Amino acid sequence: MCTAVVYRNGKTYCGRNLDNSCSYGEEIVVMPRNFPLRFRHADEMKHHHAIVGTASVMKGVPLYYDAMNEEGVWAAGLNFVGNAIYSKASGASGEVAHFEFIPWILSQCSDIEQVRGLLKKLTIVDTPFDTDVPPAQLHWIVADRSGASITVESVVDGLRVYDNPAGVLTNNPPFPMQLSGLGRYMALSSKEPENLMAPRIPLSSSSYGTGAIGLPGDLSSESRFVRAVFVKENSAVTDPEEESIGQFFHILDSVAFPQGCCDLGNGLYEKTIYSSCCSLENGIYYYTTYENRQITAVDMSREDMENTQLARFAMERKQRIFFRN
Repeated sequence: MCTAVVYRNGKTYCGRNLDNSCSYGEEIVVMPRNFPLRFRHADEMKHHHAIVGTASVMKGVPLYYDAMNEEGVWAAGLNFVGNAIYSKASGASGEVAHFEFIPWILSQCSDIEQVRGLLKKLTIVDTPFDTDVPPAQLHWIVADRSGASITVESVVDGLRVYDNPAGVLTNNPPFPMQLSGLGRYMALSSKEPENLMAPRIPLSSSSYGTGAIGLPGDLSSESRFVRAVFVKENSAVTDPEEESIGQFFHILDSVAFPQGCCDLGNGLYEKTIYSSCCSLENGIYYYTTYENRQITAVDMSREDMENTQLARFAMERKQRIFFRN
């Protein structure tokens, strides 16, 4: 279970919660411009845009969960179990394995229009990464510095690309149903409600925040979608980078999984393994983990962008506490 958000506050910030019952050894991985990108069904790419994001590195290959490139394009893959349908590889041009989708897009594109152009020629195939790593059922959200975003879903009737005016994506149902579900909550407001029910009766609110009564508070994908949109659309901070980054993590906190609240059985609990915030203008990848709430950053520009080797940074998982006395 996951939630991804695109937030614009003068600049554009993108990121996600990765919700799962366990970690898979995620790292922050910088892929420089000359790292050889070898695709299963496409030509090797020896030179490309540099990329930074969270990935599990297997056999020297970064399997990105979410990432951005140096041009300010960001992408994230979220579980889409039961609805993701990939094609069988046929040898035709334009075939990309599902685990290659993020580097395929980010290595080549400088804005969302270039992404759309690539997608017109793309077929996502079910080639597994390895014999013991079955295909993950995913859909994706992609955004650029302008704040424009799209959702990409490979379903039973082919590849579908949707404008995403909400700038939010969760898991199921398919994106058109997520978006249409917002219509049930149009009356919600960050302001105090007006007495429309019985104007003759002197009614008053018992508390601040009653304009949001009806906002779903459960952890389901549909409810998290609505809640993330409400919190994001009503966020109010000034322009400094630090405030916007802090606000972004507050948005993600509103849809996070505290351990124990989603019991999977056998002692397993869904929890927010990590949360990320990508500053698309500055090329800095910020994150927190479940164990460590301090924001940690990796600045891709501080690495040798012309290198041929990955730069890998283990996630900070030990809680850091600042004592004032």
